[in-house]
Amino acid sequence: MAEMSVDLVAVERLLWSGQASFVSAQTTEGQIGIMPGHEPLLGQLVEGGIVSIVPTEGERIVAAVHGGFFSVTATTVRVLAESAEFAAEVDVEAARAVLANEDASEEEQKAAQAQVRAVEANAEV
Repeated sequence: MAEMSVDLVAVERLLWSGQASFVSAQTTEGQIGIMPGHEPLLGQLVEGGIVSIVPTEGERIVAAVHGGFFSVTATTVRVLAESAEFAAEVDVEAARAVLANEDASEEEQKAAQAQVRAVEANAEV
């Protein structure tokens, strides 16, 4: 099976690093899927999106990301987010409370939307 080196990094921490067979991300140009051997690419992540990684070993990884960018070469994918958290770390009730709060900022709303989408995408596995 072909594989590539993948790093998922947020400003505050390295979330995941390893070998994967597939990465998908929401970009300002739309949803993109990356497999080993992909053409070089630099993309901007959407505010309040999700990134999904299919490791060569282990279970699929889903993370809520907020802003940032990613770079792709034939053998590597680097996701550099302003902030990110694994779907398993999300407090869904708190995220839904932010979504229900009309006084929450647009940035808070987008981050909460990403958190809820990440949890839902993780549950689809």
